[in-house]
Amino acid sequence: MTRYLIAGAAGMLGRDLQSALAGREVTALGRADLDVTDLSAVTDAAAGHDVIINASAYTKVDDAESHEDAAYAVNAVGARNLAAAASAQQARLVQVSTDYVFNGSATLPYAENTPRDPISAYGRTKGAGEEFVLAENPDRSFIVRTAWLYGAHGPNFATTMLRLAGSHETVSVVNDQLGQPTWTADLADQIVALLDSDAPAGIYHGTNSGVASWYDFARAVFAAAGLDPERVKPTDSSQFVRPAPRPSYSVLGHDAWKLAGLEPMRDWNAALAAAAQQGVLGKV
Repeated sequence: MTRYLIAGAAGMLGRDLQSALAGREVTALGRADLDVTDLSAVTDAAAGHDVIINASAYTKVDDAESHEDAAYAVNAVGARNLAAAASAQQARLVQVSTDYVFNGSATLPYAENTPRDPISAYGRTKGAGEEFVLAENPDRSFIVRTAWLYGAHGPNFATTMLRLAGSHETVSVVNDQLGQPTWTADLADQIVALLDSDAPAGIYHGTNSGVASWYDFARAVFAAAGLDPERVKPTDSSQFVRPAPRPSYSVLGHDAWKLAGLEPMRDWNAALAAAAQQGVLGKV
């Protein structure tokens, strides 16, 4: 029987991965259970496992600008440790990465082989993590880049919008950043499908299909919750200056799935409708 280890299992994606792997032999370790920056601890945790999924991350994008060493420890060193442990075990590794490894200046979806060019500390540390994985365990690793995550088990943009809807008549949301809202349950299922297939090692883009601005996404969240989407008002990024620069274009291409004989993830609108039906968005 295949034995799975999930690092970062207490997070939004980690908890959906546990659900997607229900019925299998899974060791689920959250941050309190496993310090991924500790090679010895990682090596011990990895022993006896055939698959390691790294869903752990330092995701505080703005804080990373002034705490890049801390972000690097988790996002880069942690990834290196898990990849080294996977290599020693001859295990497969899934490294969850991000659209932030790109500079966001594209006008067409980023191909999986587009060179990394991060513009933030968070992006640099996640990019370094990718490089370590490819160096330590290249033949048995999948790098799955994702973006714009929302789900049932953690704070996210969709739930923030509904919280604001309960206290504000209108909300202003930027319409000059484009990406792909992605439901963590869909991503978890896609990762499991990848592991169950004979797909080759390499880079895959794990986002729901289609394109949206944050404004589009917010309106769709309001509508899915039975609220008037006209309460969402457009604005631009100049009104929300934050420490870390955000990519203005985060649309990822999905050709690697098709080449591997797998279907890309469904359209983000369909995923959001399914999430809402399951009560993932919660109550206003």
